[in-house]
Formats: sequence, structure tokens, C-alpha cells
Amino acid sequence: MSASRDPVADRQAIADALHLYARAVDRLDVPLGHGLWHVDGTADYGDYYQGSGRGVIDRICADHRGLLAHCHQMTNMVIALDGDRAGSETYCIATLRMQRPDGQMQMSVWTRYVDRWSWRDGRWAMDHRTALREFDEVRPVQPLSAGGMGRRDRDDSSYAVLGNLP
Repeated sequence: MSASRDPVADRQAIADALHLYARAVDRLDVPLGHGLWHVDGTADYGDYYQGSGRGVIDRICADHRGLLAHCHQMTNMVIALDGDRAGSETYCIATLRMQRPDGQMQMSVWTRYVDRWSWRDGRWAMDHRTALREFDEVRPVQPLSAGGMGRRDRDDSSYAVLGNLP
């Protein structure tokens, strides 16, 4: 590890990137999502997707555009540093709402992301992600309201508060 880098700062940078992943797919912010992977980074989401890391962002955001709403939470992060390399395991809970002919359905997916990271070009980014789906469900729901106040694009009010993200 470079003498000028701090392991606490490195861990925080990786944790921040993991949280930005959830933001990228929930706000359909493709450029933000692309920035989380190195250009040659790869992703293995099992039968859903296998290919480039940036390609999985494209696929997820395209699929999410057809949903009514979605929300991802990143939890239980474990990050191990080894010089200019790192590994992480992060639990992700994704909740997705969709309209079907017989009413609204809600899909919940519980996944663990096992990621390999490297420090290149002055930043931490993913080299590879393996998404391990633990379980999922789809069920009918009765919404409590017509919809939220959030938006799934850069017009969401959070961008005005947070400014331009990396």
C-alpha cells in the first residue's frame, strides 16, 4: 500500500462506492454506475447477466425503467484490504414494484455481492463482482399511496442537495 494512503480512508472509499451503486441503479444514473467499475471490470450475476461491469449497469437501468419504483439498500459490509487490492462482501436488499394486468406486484431480492477491487489511476474501483442471490419473492401488494415524491433521474431533489457526484 502506498505510504500516502490511509487504510481507513481506503475502506471508506470502497464503502462509499458500494453505496453509490445503490444510488446509481435507483436513480437510473448510468454514468455514476459505470464509474464504479474499472473499464475492464466484469460482473457475474448468474442467469441474469454475465459480462462487463459497465454492461450490468446498462442492463439493470434498462430493466428498471420498466418498473414503477425500486429501492436498493446496501448492508453488512465487510472490506478486506491487501495493498492495492481489496475484497468486499455486501448484502443488498432490492425491492421492486411493477404493474401487472391483475394489479401491482412487489419483488424483493436478497443478494450478497462479493467484489474484488483494485487501486488504479488514483481510485478504488471494481475488477469483478459475483452476485450471489440468496432468495427472492414476488407478491401482490396494495399501495398505501399513489406514489412517492422521489424521481428516478437527475431531477431527483437529492442531486440539488448533494451536488455533482463522482
